Amino acid sequence: MRIVIADDSLLVREGIASLLRRAGVEVVAEADDGDGLVRLVDEHEPDAAIVDVRMPPTHTEEGLEAARAVRERHPSIGILILSQHVEVGIAMRALVESPQGLGYLLKERVTDVEDFVRTLRHVAGGGSALDPQVVSRLLADPRGNGPLSTLTPREREVLELVAEGRTNKAIAERLDVTQRAVTKHVTSIFSKLDLPPGEDDHRRILAVLTFLRH
Repeated sequence: MRIVIADDSLLVREGIASLLRRAGVEVVAEADDGDGLVRLVDEHEPDAAIVDVRMPPTHTEEGLEAARAVRERHPSIGILILSQHVEVGIAMRALVESPQGLGYLLKERVTDVEDFVRTLRHVAGGGSALDPQVVSRLLADPRGNGPLSTLTPREREVLELVAEGRTNKAIAERLDVTQRAVTKHVTSIFSKLDLPPGEDDHRRILAVLTFLRH
């Protein structure tokens, strides 16, 4: 797996690169701003890019804008967004545009290198992944009258784990229930949120986004 890293902090950038290289991941280039990211992705065509949201010159959403440019030019390249904060607005906009090949993680909560690499490979392969804190904020519909309000507490719990990219087997192990029970919950969630049959991985993430349309 070939990766490009974009972060304006030299220490963060080099730290991520060092961890990934020790885990057997090939870091082909590093950028300290959005323009550099786009240029390096064009040059190296990696499997995925790790992108900070806030980069020069304004330190607002340059990273996200660069990620959008990368996706437009190279749709098959996965984007793993790393943020210092739970920036729900940014996460929602990025996910609504297209959840395929997109991950959103919080820097401070990346504590297991194997887990991080696994998520990176999942995103590079076209999957989706969300940090649990981001999921919780996305699910916290203040109006309380959208389609998510029809879910039972257990279904909401299952949906949070679904959005983290976990399989039914992994969810069953986490909740100490059978896979059959998880399958029933997931089927019920899809039904209540009126999600038609489709590619399951993407439909699972779209379940989290349903309330954005209401």
